[in-house]
Amino acid sequence: MVGGLTVERRGLCIEVNNVTRSFGKVTALKGLSFSIPWGEKFALLGPNGAGKSTTLKLLVGLLKPDLGDLRVGGADPGSKEARSIVGYLPEDASPYRSLSVRENLEYIGALREVEDVRGTADSFLDLLELREYEKSKVGSLSRGNTQKLALALSILHRPKILLLDEPLNYLDIPTQEKVISFLNSLNATHLVSTHIMSIAGRLTKNVIMLSKGAVLWEGSIDDLKKLGREDEPIESIVARMMVGAR
Repeated sequence: MVGGLTVERRGLCIEVNNVTRSFGKVTALKGLSFSIPWGEKFALLGPNGAGKSTTLKLLVGLLKPDLGDLRVGGADPGSKEARSIVGYLPEDASPYRSLSVRENLEYIGALREVEDVRGTADSFLDLLELREYEKSKVGSLSRGNTQKLALALSILHRPKILLLDEPLNYLDIPTQEKVISFLNSLNATHLVSTHIMSIAGRLTKNVIMLSKGAVLWEGSIDDLKKLGREDEPIESIVARMMVGAR
């Protein structure tokens, strides 16, 4: 039972079944399995090297599994059907550096077949306070403004599925609050990769905790809090679980 509805009744949005992926002699994922129902918000939590970014790249079709299979919206990752409903933000995303901010927004908007591309670009320029940089080449932007643009490019088509890798990286606190509010307003399934528990708590309700390329623990954030002492910070609970898994 998730959110008062059974998985069978809601249907599954993301399915990862016994996935293994290696890079040379390094095994990044070891028989990874989990599923996410439509409309739910999950954090993919774990330390550096746990397999979070690899998992997202597999789900968006940038990588192929060595073993196992994945489904996104009932389709193969990377298929036209999946791409049309997915918004993906990679860690350290890099928009087209030779194009201006507006040109990036309008180009990606056109590729995504967004209605009223110019109006949509205007709304994101204002939302993320990029208006003064709309004619600036991406290569001249600060890291924070580049991240703002990358976020806009990942969500301007109002995707049904969000795959976000450390979405609040490099953003100042006021911008973080705007982004959190906007993401939470979207009627979409969220899978947010992060190693920061406070971000997971602001953007999601459930956690899939990875360690060494496999699921260490899965459940709601409320259930995770119950694993500790009454006054124990949730970060301390997570740290203890991860240390114990080493």
